[in-house]
Amino acid sequence: MVSRRTLLTSTLGITGGLLLPTAGADAAPADWSRAVVDSTIARKPDPKTLGGWGYTQGLFLLGAYRVYQRVKEPSYLAYIKGWVDNFVDADGHMSRTFDNLDAMQSGNLLLILHQETGDPRYRTAADQIRDRITTYPRTADGGMWHATGKTNELWGDGVFMAQPFLLRYGIAYGDETFAYEEVTRNLSVYFRHLKAANGLIYHAYDADGDAPWKPDPTTGTSAHFWARAIGWTAMTHVEVLELLPAKHPRRAELIGNIRHLAKGFARYQDPATGRWFQVVDKASDPANWTETSASSMYTLMLHAALEHGWISGGGYASAARRGYQGVLKKVSVGSDGLTNITDISEGTNVGDLAYYLGRKRNTNDLHGLGAFLLMNERLAH
Repeated sequence: MVSRRTLLTSTLGITGGLLLPTAGADAAPADWSRAVVDSTIARKPDPKTLGGWGYTQGLFLLGAYRVYQRVKEPSYLAYIKGWVDNFVDADGHMSRTFDNLDAMQSGNLLLILHQETGDPRYRTAADQIRDRITTYPRTADGGMWHATGKTNELWGDGVFMAQPFLLRYGIAYGDETFAYEEVTRNLSVYFRHLKAANGLIYHAYDADGDAPWKPDPTTGTSAHFWARAIGWTAMTHVEVLELLPAKHPRRAELIGNIRHLAKGFARYQDPATGRWFQVVDKASDPANWTETSASSMYTLMLHAALEHGWISGGGYASAARRGYQGVLKKVSVGSDGLTNITDISEGTNVGDLAYYLGRKRNTNDLHGLGAFLLMNERLAH
């Protein structure tokens, strides 16, 4: 089997020297993924301090697990287990209602721990999320609401929070029929409502047209193209297509969605940095800025799509290469020997242009750490 690094070198033209940031390369660790995980654990050695049951914690720990799968460092798996065990009791019960999609994303860790440890508590806990998905509210055409308090709203962020978990659950526990249909229908419904002609997708859609963020009266969509919402959708398509049967009837549609986004990513990539802007199509706005988590997600999708043959061409290969180099320029080693990743947008709702542009630009936000790990494990190893 050809390694991802070999494929990257041959397909995208990235050599070993270009895998490091151009600034401060002398201090760069040999393995940025391990450095990010080790630094995060060093900052928060007690898993409890990572935070509550949330999707950002789940994203980072999913990334850490991908690193664990490669390097087999026992402390990484122990850290994941230590965090999850704060929320799963001795009977496998979790004291939560799962009334929003964000609360479901960390369910991926329950599946991982059941597989790794064989402890039935984790399967029992995962069953709670799966059972909630059955009763969870949906739009008339089958899209799971972003939250029960956001009636008939679909946000581009939401698909990553529930659909990869459901698909993995279905494959692991003989529930494939429901999982394949539900997951692909949601991706289809979301994308159809959010799709824009410019190769991007809007942040959100409201079937009722009465959301406080003032949907377009004709399309029901929000007004702007927020980078990370698009990135969540892009990563979800990769995760799902890699698990979906080759002959599934919606497979071609999902690959078409990937191709739509790839065109948009190539179109709006910042030529100066290789990254993408917080509001993707507003490069000329002086208040706009390139955002690291979304840039990691876009790079991941472009690379995976090239790897699988869903897209092809030197333009996409160049975009993936420049995206990777651009993200790495936001990664550095501090004077304390720990890594830092900068310019990561804080958590973001649907809003107007000033709202998006004014979001805090955090360092070492879990959104960016997790997205970086998922990207880097594909591109560097």
